[in-house]
Amino acid sequence: MLFTDRVHAGNELATALADYAGRDNTIVLALPRGGVPIAAEISRALRLPMDLMLVRKLGIPGHEEFAMGAIASGNHRVLHQEVIEALRLTPEQIEKVAEREKAELERRERVYRGDAPALDLAGMTVILVDDGLATGATMEAAIAAARDHAVGEIVVAVPVAAYDTCRRLEHQVGRVVCPYQLDDFGGVGRWYVNFSQVSDSDVITLLHQHRQEG
Repeated sequence: MLFTDRVHAGNELATALADYAGRDNTIVLALPRGGVPIAAEISRALRLPMDLMLVRKLGIPGHEEFAMGAIASGNHRVLHQEVIEALRLTPEQIEKVAEREKAELERRERVYRGDAPALDLAGMTVILVDDGLATGATMEAAIAAARDHAVGEIVVAVPVAAYDTCRRLEHQVGRVVCPYQLDDFGGVGRWYVNFSQVSDSDVITLLHQHRQEG
């Protein structure tokens, strides 16, 4: 294991991102829910604003922990065709999962944001943060959504990830910052002592604290 918890991972990742400290026109965007505690530490350490990039994994029916794709706000969808073809998933199966996850995405948007509008990201450097990357499907959906906002540079920042996933994402963004890139990855939770689920109330509390500190 590499990290005690997400706060520990966030502190290590903040060190790796030190050259972004205090930069104008730069924002940290957390992928809820697991990316929020990590992004909060980065935001605090580097004196950068923080917001959310809402995404949802599309899990394989019956094995939801494994991704066949992901969706993000703005009707962005990424599908891993090799997984879909290998498992012979039908369009109907995919749509059923996508509709369920879209409903959860919209629920989280209401719960987390309330009446507050999302920030204007046009031209900004955005640092997309999650607690780790296995297939990278959710991050790819987040990248597509960021591009839709006409952002400037996109930086993917995670504490730990599968080596091949990092190599693939390097072709999609300006920079990938990941201190631990592993061949024998297994899963994100494998690298944390405490990988307890982050709740909606945890996300709301961290956002509230960030706004007060800002």
